[in-house]
Amino acid sequence: MRRLMAYCIALNLVCATQFAHADALTDQASALLEQGKWQAAYELLATQESARAGDAEFDLLLGIAALETGKNTNAVFALERVLAVEPNNVRARTEIARAYFALGEIKTARKEFEFVNEQPLPGEAKINVGKFLAAIEQIESGDKTTVRGFVEFTVGYDTNVNAGPAGNQVAVPLFGGALFTLNATSVGLKDSFSNLAAGLTLRSPLTKGLDLIANLTGNARINSTYDIYDNSSADGNVGIAYRQDRDVFSLAYQLGSFHLDNNRFRDTSGFTGQWQRDFDARNQASLFVQHGWLRYPGQTLRDVDRTVVGLNAAHALPDRKTVFYGGLHVGKEDEINTGVPQVGNTLWGGRIGGQHQYRDDLAVFANLGYENRRYGGPDPLFLSKRNDDQSTLGMGVVWNAAPKWRVTSQYAHTRNSSNIPINTYTRDTLSVSARYSF
Repeated sequence: MRRLMAYCIALNLVCATQFAHADALTDQASALLEQGKWQAAYELLATQESARAGDAEFDLLLGIAALETGKNTNAVFALERVLAVEPNNVRARTEIARAYFALGEIKTARKEFEFVNEQPLPGEAKINVGKFLAAIEQIESGDKTTVRGFVEFTVGYDTNVNAGPAGNQVAVPLFGGALFTLNATSVGLKDSFSNLAAGLTLRSPLTKGLDLIANLTGNARINSTYDIYDNSSADGNVGIAYRQDRDVFSLAYQLGSFHLDNNRFRDTSGFTGQWQRDFDARNQASLFVQHGWLRYPGQTLRDVDRTVVGLNAAHALPDRKTVFYGGLHVGKEDEINTGVPQVGNTLWGGRIGGQHQYRDDLAVFANLGYENRRYGGPDPLFLSKRNDDQSTLGMGVVWNAAPKWRVTSQYAHTRNSSNIPINTYTRDTLSVSARYSF
């Protein structure tokens, strides 16, 4: 189930009791589990299952190890044996509820979580069980059309609102290296800004496992001083998503438009296909392909067709409070007009990042990104093929201020290095965003 990983990563059930160390085998298995070595613990215990089945301590450890390695059915069998002799074992009830949730047996999972929820639990565990119950409620309403949305307001400061170069003079090889002075609004400009964004998402079931999906977002940014770089965008997509056990397949058509200084600057359209798999409670990966058409009204020589393929993955540490993610992509932009090979390019890049749930309402995150773009022909002014290396760094804090409110404070740094000097720039942004979801 697509939702399984997200909730298991976010919700760390802390109601676990200390394992009773009955013998060398369970001592060793307990140590492996505490170190997050789930597979090693499972392999150690599974070889003794026929001899030790019925031993509540052994079965509890086996059930946990099986659950953490994605063997959900085996986990249920082991945990049922625990509950047969210890029906009030809260840890076993919690783990079997998670196993049923992973198997998609939602009604049974609800029953078990409701039992756990009635027990005296530490505060954080009580909150997390409640979140699982809320997730189950959302899943149980899956046969209904749902519409969700958000409104977000951001204020910030940008050291380079127009992504311009630092210097105002540039040597142009076409004219023998003569120096030209750039317009005052073409060099990097500092400014404060405000931004308003909003979006709606619709999901409507068509048949079992197959949903209609649609999304619409809008964004408007206003700079305090340099309004010629004010911009806005509107994007939408519609498609289908098919869920089967741990796999989700989706295909969507996308349409968008970007405006600069109240003028239509770029229109985009295209298709995105994706395959996502949840391997277990802590590991997820996806493959995607995008093909789109980028059109520039009034600058049609810049028009390109863009294709990108990529791989993304996410991994949660055993405590499920820390998540790492990364991705790689390659692609190409093909010019559609003849005689302008400098417009098309090949590209490749990647990103890595992570987030740590410091406490239930507070998380910190950081990410790094890189992309290389090599263009297909010499620039007519600078007489060489453009080659760009763009790196990005981001970090921040996310505060869930209230059930529907999220506040994000972040810093972002971008550096684009190019052999064409007017395309070399650095940019730093500080911002605070408040989002209301409904």
